[in-house]
Amino acid sequence: MQAKKSYGQHFLKHDSIAARIADSLLRASETGKVLEVGPGTGMLTRQLLVRKDFELWAVEADRDMVAVLQQNFPDLSDRLIFQDFLDYDPRTTFGDAPFCLVGNFPYNISTQILFKMLDYRTQIPEMVGMFQKEVADRVVSAPGSKVYGITSVLMQAFYRTEYLFTVERGSFNPPPKVLSAVIRLTRKDNFTLDCDESLFRKIVKAAFNQRRKMLRNTLKPFFPDSNLMEEPFFQKRPEELGWEAYVDLTRRCQAAR
Repeated sequence: MQAKKSYGQHFLKHDSIAARIADSLLRASETGKVLEVGPGTGMLTRQLLVRKDFELWAVEADRDMVAVLQQNFPDLSDRLIFQDFLDYDPRTTFGDAPFCLVGNFPYNISTQILFKMLDYRTQIPEMVGMFQKEVADRVVSAPGSKVYGITSVLMQAFYRTEYLFTVERGSFNPPPKVLSAVIRLTRKDNFTLDCDESLFRKIVKAAFNQRRKMLRNTLKPFFPDSNLMEEPFFQKRPEELGWEAYVDLTRRCQAAR
């Protein structure tokens, strides 16, 4: 099968890398359920099916890939979902039960997959995924980094992030133009954001939409009648603050209203 650019496909060639990804799932036996996104030709699928401590489902948007998977993995047919993950509601499969997320994610929607994962975080205690290295670096980066941004803050607020390993271009067919990387996200259990989440997201996005400007400029609409904007805290730029600081900003905004 030839990869399709429209689906952002790059097929993994090495069993050893697929096995390493599968082995990086640490909470799969706890949930007993794993959802693979974009299985493609099934290189990772094969390694996941070998493990017997969980049941595997897969969601695939490419009809041709679905046919390949049905032929190569007939035992998976009843748990193979032909749908775009971004349009898929996991509750139709799992109800309210927890499941782990895994995949060699399509690079053209990888950030969207992360944001959708946040929407279902109460059901997803763990994710192990392959991303283009730039996205992986963004997820795990600390404040002060040039790649630290909206994705970093939002994911780190709810999950512990780990960079596991880098994957070279030649490990795929066709080879992507960029390096890839595998990361693991582990949900912070019994964690409460302790502020209005919708407002938290708006403040984070507003701050980084003009990341070169100080917070006193970008966040002024959130504090129109407050003297707080003159505090040293607001003289910083968005990449200087960790997720905890954005929670504090959200609380201040709520109090100022």
